[in-house]
Amino acid sequence: MKKKRYSIKDIAQELKVSRTTISFILNGKAKEKRISEALTKRVLEYVEKVGYQPHSIARSLRTGKSRVLVVMVEDIYSKLARIIEDVAYKKGYRVLFCSNDNDDKKSRALLKLFRDRQVDGYIIVPSPGVEKEIRAMDQEGVPVVLFDRYFPALKVSAVLAANKQATYAATKHLITNGFTKIIFLTIDSLQTQMMARKKGYCLALEEHGLEPIIVEIPTNVKNSLAQKDILMQLMKKTNDFDAMFFGTNYLAVSALELMKEEFPSYLNSKGFFTFDDSILFKLFSPSISAISQPLKKFGELLMEMIVDKIESPQVDDETDFKIHTLDCDIEYRESSMPLKDRSGI
Repeated sequence: MKKKRYSIKDIAQELKVSRTTISFILNGKAKEKRISEALTKRVLEYVEKVGYQPHSIARSLRTGKSRVLVVMVEDIYSKLARIIEDVAYKKGYRVLFCSNDNDDKKSRALLKLFRDRQVDGYIIVPSPGVEKEIRAMDQEGVPVVLFDRYFPALKVSAVLAANKQATYAATKHLITNGFTKIIFLTIDSLQTQMMARKKGYCLALEEHGLEPIIVEIPTNVKNSLAQKDILMQLMKKTNDFDAMFFGTNYLAVSALELMKEEFPSYLNSKGFFTFDDSILFKLFSPSISAISQPLKKFGELLMEMIVDKIESPQVDDETDFKIHTLDCDIEYRESSMPLKDRSGI
């Protein structure tokens, strides 16, 4: 069963203290109103125990509903904004978008900010260390749907991409086209979506008796120049690869820029594939094969799920817990063609 979301009225009834007194204490006016330290301590300890969250929007205090949803994502999912916003508008909701930069400290600050304002629901691309906060929200009955990644230990609904299956298919395509020494360039993340991509790559190689070559960039290295410095050291150490699979599109951009500047011969002598498509990859020469996530389907399904949680809440956690995994599209372009077919490109 989900934990009850406490109000000032509930706290007052439980402690047998007036709502006005509770409000004074929570607003830091205990001394001003000559409320005893003992009572103040008792109220504050109880508030912390039950996880009370203050409501700061007047309309929310009257109705219990704000008609506001929060969508917390990484910058790379900004394309989802318009899709979600259009669906939300038709259903009578407003949407607050924010980026957490996959940073735990920023995520926690944003969650606290919006919880204080009693928004109706949350669509969240969670940063690695906010499992505790997501669990607390779910236990208190706050409508939450996770996107792109999830926490296996939590029974919280989520919408995911078929990361493993897509990466497996793309890697197998490279192998079929003659590439056997494929570097998988990724970040050193234990988040579920990144682990799934790595597993898909490894599975395809294993089935063909090939050895994985995994290169991990530290997660905290987000600057393009810093990424290129690390890649430069890699390129100087070895030329013993014939293809490169990028676990994220921003790593692809950094690596391809570096090759164009320092190792231009690699562009037409090696194969390339990336997760997450971009208009840049269509325009690059050779054009870069890419896995594309179904953003329109994501946006529509996320809105359907969060609105259903808000308007038709389930008492049974097991009934309310759903994980949806959507297939990705794969764009096969010049960079994954057999080398013999790429002459003249």
